[in-house]
Amino acid sequence: MQLEIITRNKQIFQGNITSLTVPGTAGCFQILANHAPIISSLGNGKVVYTDAQSQDHNLVIEKGVVSVHDNQIKLLVEIEKV
Repeated sequence: MQLEIITRNKQIFQGNITSLTVPGTAGCFQILANHAPIISSLGNGKVVYTDAQSQDHNLVIEKGVVSVHDNQIKLLVEIEKV
C-alpha cells in the first residue's frame, strides 16, 4: 500500500507500508492491503504505520481525515503540539 501523510504545512511521509492504524472518531481501526474504499474523520490519538522494512512509526494527531482507494492512502492531519 502507498501512504501519504500531509499536514497543513508539508508532506511528512510518503512510501510503502504494510499496515496502518488510525484513531477514527468512532474508535480506532486498522487498514491492510486491499481494504474497501473509505473516507473517515479522525480524532485525537495515535497513528501507527508499519513500513516495508517492518518498522513501526508513531504519530500523535489532533484530528484529520483518511482516504483509502485502490491501496492508495492519504492522511490529512493536524499534528498535536507538544
